[in-house]
Parts: sequence; C-alpha cells; structure tokens
Amino acid sequence: MSYLLRIDASASGATSISRQVADSFTAAWSGTVVRRDLALDPVGHLGAAGITARTTPAGEHTPEQKAAALLQDELIEEFLGAEAYLFAVPLYNYSIPSVFKAWLDHTMVVGRTIGLGRPAPSAGRPAVVVSARGGGYGPGTPQHGKDFLVPALETILGDPVLMALDVRTITPELTYAPTMDALRHLLPQHHASLEDAHTQARRLGEEVASAADPTIA
Repeated sequence: MSYLLRIDASASGATSISRQVADSFTAAWSGTVVRRDLALDPVGHLGAAGITARTTPAGEHTPEQKAAALLQDELIEEFLGAEAYLFAVPLYNYSIPSVFKAWLDHTMVVGRTIGLGRPAPSAGRPAVVVSARGGGYGPGTPQHGKDFLVPALETILGDPVLMALDVRTITPELTYAPTMDALRHLLPQHHASLEDAHTQARRLGEEVASAADPTIA
C-alpha cells in the first residue's frame, strides 16, 4: 500500500500555521495518509544504542540496542513505504525543531535510506516542506540569511547522495504579526503570505496527487 507520509513537528497544536497549511495540502490528497505527530509522540533522540545497533549483528544486540533497532526499523519502513511526503516543520530559533531532527537521525541510515554511492530508495519521490516562521526572512529583511532550516532540509532530504527526494518548500511568514505589537504594522504582509501559502499547498497537493494517481483529473 502506497501513501502520503505526513510528519508534524510543531508544538502549537491546532493553532500551528505549519499544520494549517499542511492541512490544505492533505485536503487535496485523495489517497491514504499516514500521519506521525512528533509533538504528541516524540521518538526521542538518537543515542549510542541506536548508533551501534546499526553495525552490530542482530544476534549480539543488547536489550537497549534491540529496542533502538526496532524503533529505527519502524521509522524506516514507514518512510520507505510512502510514495510522497509532507513535512510540517516550523522554524524554531532559526533552525529545525529538535523532535524533527531526532526523527531524521533515526531515519537516515546509510544503505537503507541514504544512497552514498548508489541511488537512494526514495530517489525522485515528491516531498513538500511547510515551514512557518514568526518573522520575515526574505531578501531585504533584517533576518535574511538566518533561516537555517530550509537550506538544511533541502540538503538532507533532497541531495542526490542522501535521500534524493524532489523537495519543494512553502514558507508562510510573519506569523507573530497578529500577536506582537512590534510586528502589527506587518499584518497585511502576513495575511498575504498566509493566503499564498495555502494556495501553494492546495496546488502542490493536487499536482502530487495527480502524479501519484493518473486517473485524477
């Protein structure tokens, strides 16, 4: 069974802009959606047991290595079973939320999800990253160049020698404008950015769904 794998990383629940825009994408997907909410069910950070389990024969695993290997197998099989990906990952302190970084660390395994010398199993599959941010990070803004999330994920998820996904990004900005006095004058730009993000999400959802199922008009 193929499906859209949706990963949510925002700690803000239903008020999360990343989740709301991702909902617009998901609404255009007519097939099965497998959803993993890392805020509600975090996987925990990768430790020594998880690292050493990858190179230790299964018959020699300690109980800790066995548990770590089972978790990694679950995450990797879930990842590889998908035909498309939706990552709702807000910008936290200029970078990747720790819960999503933990998921990546468990899932990125050479020879299983990472190519490094041979094509990755997921090469060419579509992936959309929705990353809301409280301020503005575009050219000409004071924060330009301080977004360390999108460039990192474009490399981790999209580099041909890593996961090799076909990555596209949606970045609704100025999400603090409705609640921070210092940014209230930017409310029109926030609303425009949010509307554009939902439009992009619906369009990409339709495009990815159509590519996955050519019978969709």
